[in-house]
Amino acid sequence: MFGTLNVVDNAIKAEVQRFVFISTDKAVNPINVMGMTKRMAEMLVQSKAKSSATIFSIVRFGNVLESRGSVIPIFKKQIAAGGPVTVTHPDMVRFFMTIPEAVHLVLQAGALSNGGEIFVLDRGKPVKIDDLAKALIRFAGYKPEQEMKIKYTGMRPGEKLAESLFYEKESILPSLHPRIFIASPRTLDEEQLRSDLKRLESAIIFEQGEIKNILGKILKKHGLDEDEHGDAE
Repeated sequence: MFGTLNVVDNAIKAEVQRFVFISTDKAVNPINVMGMTKRMAEMLVQSKAKSSATIFSIVRFGNVLESRGSVIPIFKKQIAAGGPVTVTHPDMVRFFMTIPEAVHLVLQAGALSNGGEIFVLDRGKPVKIDDLAKALIRFAGYKPEQEMKIKYTGMRPGEKLAESLFYEKESILPSLHPRIFIASPRTLDEEQLRSDLKRLESAIIFEQGEIKNILGKILKKHGLDEDEHGDAE
């Protein structure tokens, strides 16, 4: 969050024309610190959009296939080692995009933005991680469970069975690109956000065990779960 704000402030000072912030679908209804900090960073970027000559936009990525940390290289390595292939939960689903799609989304967001929008690529239906693992096992020439075992490890704290691309109260608009959708810009109180960051900065030093709770309260205060007369507008 602090790193994002530093880059945003310096982009404005340097009179950068366009700024694209890389976010994640984990920023939607976040339950772990990674998603919470990404959501907070989204709001910091949006708070600057109205008052700056720099055109700020945001893109929300899902899981990028074959990227560092992606499940596919992990599955391939496990298959090459003879298994087992580890899957968190048989019902877990995720949205996936390819590296070219991810690059294309960033470029389009930079070109299409008027300031403050959140861009999301239409990725169709989410994919079951279990189905993906089984498909890779078959592709390698093995029969799932019979010739290559799948081990279900269980969900870790902060994980969800499914991710969302948008908040329910985000206004979803089409763009000039047929596969890219936009969450319309929000007006956020920049002064209040900076005050909240100071509260978090103090917590990092003196209340590290409370950081997640403090983040949750801040996000709720600024959140999209408020009524139509609240901060969601």
